[in-house]
Amino acid sequence: MKKRLLGVIALIFGGLVLGSVQPVKAATLKVGATKSPHAVILKHVQPKLKAQGINLKITVFQDYALIDQALVAKNLDVAYFAHKPYLQQEIKQKGYKIADVGAVHLEPIGAYSKTINHLSRIKSGATVLVSNNRPDYGRVLKLLKDAKLITLKKGTKLNQADFKAIAKNPKHLKFKYHYDPKLMPELYKNNEGAVVFINANFAVQAGLNPKKDAIALEKKSSPYANILEVRQSDRQKPAIKKLVKTLRSKATQKWIGRHFKGAVLPVK
Repeated sequence: MKKRLLGVIALIFGGLVLGSVQPVKAATLKVGATKSPHAVILKHVQPKLKAQGINLKITVFQDYALIDQALVAKNLDVAYFAHKPYLQQEIKQKGYKIADVGAVHLEPIGAYSKTINHLSRIKSGATVLVSNNRPDYGRVLKLLKDAKLITLKKGTKLNQADFKAIAKNPKHLKFKYHYDPKLMPELYKNNEGAVVFINANFAVQAGLNPKKDAIALEKKSSPYANILEVRQSDRQKPAIKKLVKTLRSKATQKWIGRHFKGAVLPVK
């Protein structure tokens, strides 16, 4: 009789304990990104994150500056669109309390031309078009230097350099750099410069394949990998850590390499 009574009590107690367990509420992460490749990569990992209890809400932006503004205003949890030198510029100029929590991929900046098939063959006095995104100037200068078209002043730090850092320009190239980054593919298609430098994300959106169409392309060793940005106070949030881990996983990095066929390069 005692055994039977103890069994009944155990069942009742067990039922009460089980009944008190509440299902874990899914976390929502709002991520701001540019259309390609960032939003494409995020959509690829959406199902993987959902299986980990994270609902990924992706907002696509056309304007770089608006993404960090939305992050700071707490309209986003994560920003995925820029490289570290760009973030450092934003922090310096605007005082944003934003942190880099990991690099995901590299969008190699490239030189494009309708008239030549190698950057070193540009004619004397030709015009070179570059966007107004100052953190990219060092990347452009590096490609020009590697093509032996310019030399740089001694002690130049590429991540801080602009076109005033050029020491010698033997072909007297003319540089114009006041264009919005997203307009660069249109300038190239309209043949408005002998050479046009275009970021890979805008090149891909315009139907270009950087690996095939560029006459010079940034190398995988570049320090300008695209990163995930969060508010400094959110760095340790479990959902954000899961997002970083998933995007930097071997499976995702392999997928990036395969899907974009070299136009976007994995960092690992």
